[in-house]
Amino acid sequence: MGKKAKITAGEVVMEMEFNDSGTALAVRDIMPIKARGNRWGDEIYFSIPVACELENPKEVVALGDIGYWPSGNAFCIFFGKTPASRGDEIRPASAVNIIGKLLGNPEEFKKVKSGSEVIIEQL
Repeated sequence: MGKKAKITAGEVVMEMEFNDSGTALAVRDIMPIKARGNRWGDEIYFSIPVACELENPKEVVALGDIGYWPSGNAFCIFFGKTPASRGDEIRPASAVNIIGKLLGNPEEFKKVKSGSEVIIEQL
């Protein structure tokens, strides 16, 4: 199975690349994924039918990281600061597993409204 996927969120379409983690493999196995995205600051997240434990957890992430949030079984797209951020850092609500990276300008996701449909499909 390829490591690249296409994310469509509202009017934004962007490729991403999964890493080699066990969590990333579990997420790739359930694609395509279709859900309604929620906004939390400059993060889009939504629940997915994957249950993974913390795996090399990160409490601060980089612009464009794709994460899996075990506390909410959620797929997360990080494109800026969240309400939990301190200074210029990007901080999830709690630790996440990084499963990949956006292959474009993450700030494009600022155009996506809460409740927009998000589709993630294999390339």
